[in-house]
Amino acid sequence: MLGECGMLERDKRGLRKFAVTLCKEMVVDELFVQSLQTDDILTDSMAEGILAEPTSHKRSWRLLSLLPKRGPRAFSSFCSALRDTEQQHLCALLTDSPERDGERQCPQTARAKDRTEGVSSTKYPIQASDRYAPFTKTPVKDSGEEGVEEKERYVDSPLPLPTQEGTVPAKRARTQESMEMCLDADSPITSPVLPCTPDFYLSHCQQSYNMVSSPRGLALVISNVSFDPCAAPDLDSRKGGEVDEEVLRKVFTELDYIVTVQRDLTAQGMRACIEQFGTRQQHQTVSSCVVCLLSHGVEGAIYGTDGQLLELDWVFEAFDNAHCPLLQNKPKMFFIQACRGEEMDCGVEQSDGPERTQSPGCEQRDAGREGEGDGDTRQMEERGRLRVKLPQRSDMICGFASLKGTAAMRNTKRGSWFIQEVNSALRFRARDTHLSDILVQVNGRIKDREGYAPGTPHHRCKEMSEFTSSLCKDLYLFPKYHPQY
Repeated sequence: MLGECGMLERDKRGLRKFAVTLCKEMVVDELFVQSLQTDDILTDSMAEGILAEPTSHKRSWRLLSLLPKRGPRAFSSFCSALRDTEQQHLCALLTDSPERDGERQCPQTARAKDRTEGVSSTKYPIQASDRYAPFTKTPVKDSGEEGVEEKERYVDSPLPLPTQEGTVPAKRARTQESMEMCLDADSPITSPVLPCTPDFYLSHCQQSYNMVSSPRGLALVISNVSFDPCAAPDLDSRKGGEVDEEVLRKVFTELDYIVTVQRDLTAQGMRACIEQFGTRQQHQTVSSCVVCLLSHGVEGAIYGTDGQLLELDWVFEAFDNAHCPLLQNKPKMFFIQACRGEEMDCGVEQSDGPERTQSPGCEQRDAGREGEGDGDTRQMEERGRLRVKLPQRSDMICGFASLKGTAAMRNTKRGSWFIQEVNSALRFRARDTHLSDILVQVNGRIKDREGYAPGTPHHRCKEMSEFTSSLCKDLYLFPKYHPQY
């Protein structure tokens, strides 16, 4: 519970002083608000009110108007939320102000000032990661994105390097990639997977896949990070790939999957691993399976560490209804983190052009005219005599990090954009959202991301993920819920 006293006066002054900058640059999203809810700074109704605002500026303004009334811990929690959501430049703006420097240097004066203003003199420790020595020689990597040679240069900087350019004319997105510096707060999200409620399960289980086994299924993660320099001299080490594999291991373990991680396999090694995984008898007693493939790639295939390609169509075939009968009618999830071409998506400037017109009415029925004429009667008679048949391939969903022909982006410290967003969405959304909608939300998050590597071809680069699905029902993971029979 919050105490009766409000925010310290010096903290109020800091928020007032930088209110315009905060409203312009701060990104107040669900993750940011949830951080403040966890600290009991915002109530549920306050959080809903903030997120209901139609624009980012209005969300920021509403939050700033609430904070001074939320107790003496509100400022430190607000700064923590900024750090946790990769907005360290705004945290430094608040904590490095001259007034606060003066109070840290002269605590007696600060306490006297707080007493005269009728507030307590509670202090908040400033961690090493919150402060930057003025004009220090700092090594800067030109880029941490995939496929870019890393070079060091030195700059004299009085500010955190993510804001090295000076005044930012437009709102700095939280998801911009800062290659120059990665603090501990930049590590992947590790908030616990939110649990499904019994009421939600009971109201959705009838129209969805049966997902009640414990474990929910088996998961296989194949991660190729280091490649044979002799056999594959053109394939660089995938720095950050080890972050992705650990992120996936943790999130699917929390979702009640038995996770197997395999590192650095040749094309033949991947084939053998997948064949062995697909024939495991435990598939018979579980509800689903997950396969994650992380490597360099081209359209339709991924590389083994020996530079040889494994066709993705073969991977899907290994789990189809003919080759993997133990998983018939069960959902099979695939996540592919690999390039599907070499083209860099540089993005286009958004314009207010005309609405896209609907496609012309020229669609034709598939060749063969299925069910036409006398064939209808014949097919119905055959169905009465034969067992129900399944299509060769069904009940699959596959998320791809990039579109056909384009490169996938990976941060060398935090892992790939796609796996970061899949991890975040599963942790916060799986409790009440089916997987197809989760991947739509991932698409939206990826669409908003923008590379941040000034002076390199990756600066302001874009990526767009996509997914394909032959699911026949809603796929809810129902995390941490186990019905009692």
